[in-house]
Amino acid sequence: MDNLHASLKEYFGFDRFKENQEDIIKNLLKGNNVFVLMPTGGGKSLCYQLPALLMEGTAIVVSPLIALMKNQVDNIRHQSEDDGVAHFLNSSLNKAMIDQVKEDVKIGKTKLLYVAPESLTKEENIDLLRKIKISFYAIDEAHCISEWGHDFRPEYRRIRPIINEIGEAPVIALTATATDKVRMDIKKNLGINDAVEFKSSFNRPNLYYEVRPKTSEINKDIIKFIHQHKGKSGIIYCLSRKEVEDLALFLQTNDIKAAPYHAGMDSITRSQTQDDFLMERIDIIVATIAFGMGIDKPDVRFVIHYDIPKSLEGYYQETGRAGRDGGEGLCIAFYSQKDLLRLEKFMEGKPIAEQDIGRQLLKETASYAESSICRRKLILHYFGEEYDKDNCGHCDNCLHPTIKVEASDLLVKLLKTIVATKENFRDDYLKDVLMGRETEEVIAYRHLDIDEFGIGEDTEEKVWNAVIKQALIDDYINKDVENYGVLKLTAAGKNYLNKPISFMIAEDKEFIDDGMSNVGEATTSAIDPTLLNMLVDLRKQMSKELDVPPYVIFQDASLDVMATVYPQSIEDLQNIPGVGAGKAKRYGKRFCDLIKRHCEENEIERPEDLRIRTVANKSKIKVSIIQSIDRKVALDDIAMAKGVEFSELLDEIEAIVYSGTKINIDYFIEDVMDEEHVEDIYQYFKESETGDLEDALDELGDEYTEDEIRLVRIKFISELAN
Repeated sequence: MDNLHASLKEYFGFDRFKENQEDIIKNLLKGNNVFVLMPTGGGKSLCYQLPALLMEGTAIVVSPLIALMKNQVDNIRHQSEDDGVAHFLNSSLNKAMIDQVKEDVKIGKTKLLYVAPESLTKEENIDLLRKIKISFYAIDEAHCISEWGHDFRPEYRRIRPIINEIGEAPVIALTATATDKVRMDIKKNLGINDAVEFKSSFNRPNLYYEVRPKTSEINKDIIKFIHQHKGKSGIIYCLSRKEVEDLALFLQTNDIKAAPYHAGMDSITRSQTQDDFLMERIDIIVATIAFGMGIDKPDVRFVIHYDIPKSLEGYYQETGRAGRDGGEGLCIAFYSQKDLLRLEKFMEGKPIAEQDIGRQLLKETASYAESSICRRKLILHYFGEEYDKDNCGHCDNCLHPTIKVEASDLLVKLLKTIVATKENFRDDYLKDVLMGRETEEVIAYRHLDIDEFGIGEDTEEKVWNAVIKQALIDDYINKDVENYGVLKLTAAGKNYLNKPISFMIAEDKEFIDDGMSNVGEATTSAIDPTLLNMLVDLRKQMSKELDVPPYVIFQDASLDVMATVYPQSIEDLQNIPGVGAGKAKRYGKRFCDLIKRHCEENEIERPEDLRIRTVANKSKIKVSIIQSIDRKVALDDIAMAKGVEFSELLDEIEAIVYSGTKINIDYFIEDVMDEEHVEDIYQYFKESETGDLEDALDELGDEYTEDEIRLVRIKFISELAN
């Protein structure tokens, strides 16, 4: 056994290196600059940890997250007899700890010193590092240096100037995800254009990829998914801290061992949560992207994206935390076009160039979500790797393939249009030309007059999307890396114009935000139709007895859930959406008795995983609204004070009254509405079967505004139902 293999066995207990590790380490030992592109789970950290232990001096490891540093330092110390062999310098240390680190570094005991980029720039740390022998610099998560990367950190841009101040030594840059554009950015900014490059395959055959429509049923869908994978570790990524907190609470309410994790929490809580996850005291982490970089938990069995991520790189990095041991890894992403608009809104106020980059990255993610092409093929193509199989057998698109259609004539039209517009435009512009849209831009570039203008107007946009995606994958066109998004013909594309051959496409999927999805279908199929009919009959009977419309007692959606989860007590009933304590006590007993009798007569046992409990909504905003109404504050003033639109305030008030809380807004209605209008609308709801707003608008006519109808409906529900 050679010395390198002997050291691998001695320090880490492994008998052999993974793909590329040995060559990477040998290059670093020779003093070469090295660039490493290696997917999560490929063993990046060993590429700098082993040479650091073997070389003279201290290796400086620049890392973006405190949690990552702690995790890796603990691992290195486990391999050694002396804790001083590895340290980190960051904001979590007190003065005594910092003094100990500096002492160990000065006397040459420390072989690996992990620093945050912010710590590296401090004058006192620069002075310390100038005085010691540095073996090399390792820049982990190197994609943070690029604006095109999914986690850009401006402080990473300062690393090269600081290295120049401290002193020359080889640099190894490592990342788990980088497109060609990001790779070039990293090398240029670190001044290592001469670096020896190593690129491992991005294919993770054990990962299963699926995109589901995101609807109002998402929380129930997640609960059911977790129950199907009981006891397994998982990560759920959300975009906002509020979503993280709300979803974690919802999971806890449903007896799932879950905890939230985001940058707004204090470092002690975050650290404790991470330890609980690693030690399996909790099963699920609900997190923003602040969680996961470098977390070395090999048996994460699923990663769920509650919101679609901002970039495909981010998505790949986050899904890569599943199945690092080569075992099962399920990657489920929920997608809605509303989320895209929300993400675009986040970009407002940023510099124009940054907004442009952000929108391009977001477009790639949307394109991935909507496509019917093999998801593995799409991901690998994005990272410049070809996947030669037509069906990977391990993603939703391959397991449920869409029928492919011949589209060679459409490809010819696309290629001709790219040539006619001098290969200077992105796909959106090309679609405008193909579909004959007279936009300001098309007019300005005088492309109304070219023969290709409008040659594809009979073809839907989603079909053109599929043509462009497939043409990129088949290498007939490519995107200019330096001028992101501009489409150009490849040699194969030029040949195709002379000699077209068969070109098959699968049309993109439609994600319509109409509340329907595979989730909804699953929920509907779980409804007990016999019980639902009985519940509807009971509601009708009670509405006659009490002289109130049926929907005032319980809404249809509430009955659907009752016929699915079989609540048998007033307490159970309060966990049904739209049923608060007041409503449950007022109307609930007869419904519970009926359900209990039905279950006994038909020997129905309620499956535990269907008892989905909702979180009692005690949010401060609702309490505050009720208190303001009690003090007779004008509703438009409440909306202004809360920083919400008037219609959004009415949404909140409707939720309050529909769940059974009684409020009195007469003082406001009397102030802003005509008395006859109030009586007319009130009478309409008394006689109406549905309480639906659209029906009310149609029936009552243009004389009445939507806000007026909603205000009186709130009054009506509150007085009659609560």
